[in-house]
Amino acid sequence: MLKRLAVAALSLPLALSLNNAANAEGLDELPPELAAAYEGVDEGQPVGPSKYRDWTPRSGPPWKIGYASSYAGNTWRAEGMTRLMDVMLPQYKEAGLVSEVKVTQSDLNDARQIQQIRQLVDEGVDAIIICCSNPVALNKAVKYAYDKGVVVFSYSGYLTSDFALNASSNYTDGGYQIAKALIEEVGGKGNFLLVSGIPGAASSESFDTGARRALEEFPDAKLVGQVAGNWTDQVAQTEVQKFLATNPAKIDGIIAQGSQETGILKAVLQSGRDVMPISLAGSAGAACYLKKNPGWISHAFQIWPPGDEMELGFNSVIRTLQNQGPKVQSILRPVYRVEAADYVASLPEDCSIDSTAYIQPGIDIWFDNERAAGYFLRPKDPLE
Repeated sequence: MLKRLAVAALSLPLALSLNNAANAEGLDELPPELAAAYEGVDEGQPVGPSKYRDWTPRSGPPWKIGYASSYAGNTWRAEGMTRLMDVMLPQYKEAGLVSEVKVTQSDLNDARQIQQIRQLVDEGVDAIIICCSNPVALNKAVKYAYDKGVVVFSYSGYLTSDFALNASSNYTDGGYQIAKALIEEVGGKGNFLLVSGIPGAASSESFDTGARRALEEFPDAKLVGQVAGNWTDQVAQTEVQKFLATNPAKIDGIIAQGSQETGILKAVLQSGRDVMPISLAGSAGAACYLKKNPGWISHAFQIWPPGDEMELGFNSVIRTLQNQGPKVQSILRPVYRVEAADYVASLPEDCSIDSTAYIQPGIDIWFDNERAAGYFLRPKDPLE
């Protein structure tokens, strides 16, 4: 597990940080160090008072949880599913809190995911978690669930519905800080490629908004291209290969969303170009390249560790079912920066850039009980 070495700056006044002043209501109940994490939040993300402050579920535990997954085609989703089914489900079953987790897959089809959410509600689940979906398309299904006494919780992304709850990092700030650090790494100027995630998904759009915000601060930094890697190494590798093959200009840095930097690195290596700095955000394959090539880049960021993000969402769902009362619609934690030597410290000397594993801070850093308590009106350890 990585030691905590640095966190995002938490000092700017909250009043200056919000895009919509009306959304400040509710945030004033958070401890100042948590409220500061909302700095620069995506203006579409709801951060007002939660509708679940005094909400109680239809029945007591053990609860049946639905996971309306929108996609299962990458290592990030697989890692999250492993944490859910192999770690958390046994733990919460033993505590008498959860009876089962029902999983559906919609393969990036919004209409199918809407139908699956309604189906999970009709089958009697008490809560539904979703991930990384279209922020608007599911809202009617969320209201349907709410009317039936079922809470819908989006982790690693957000929904705009007033009847949903959300939990993740501040991805807009993550995009800003990751892009800014990479631009500064190469001297504040040059040509940059942006590798997005899944177009239309809330977290992908939020990241790109933040990255463009950082680029605007450097007049000599030029965004010369953007491709979508779908948060999948194979897709990112193909798209970056095509870009490099058709754009002979020098690329000084690649600003990348997580879960695809290993594929991007392989594309650059195959192109025969010198390996320019590439944003690192948890993929062990690219981290291994850094371990074997010290000095390639000085830092990495954590904004969406797959298992820890899943655990953040699941933990928050159970707290809500326990009537702990989430104060605000979106639980946001700050961006987490790690220096290179500490980022790769856990990797073995014989690591491989073909690794599909992840480096993660661990839930004791990502969403420990002390941090979680600040977001709820009646906090307690859900497993006690």
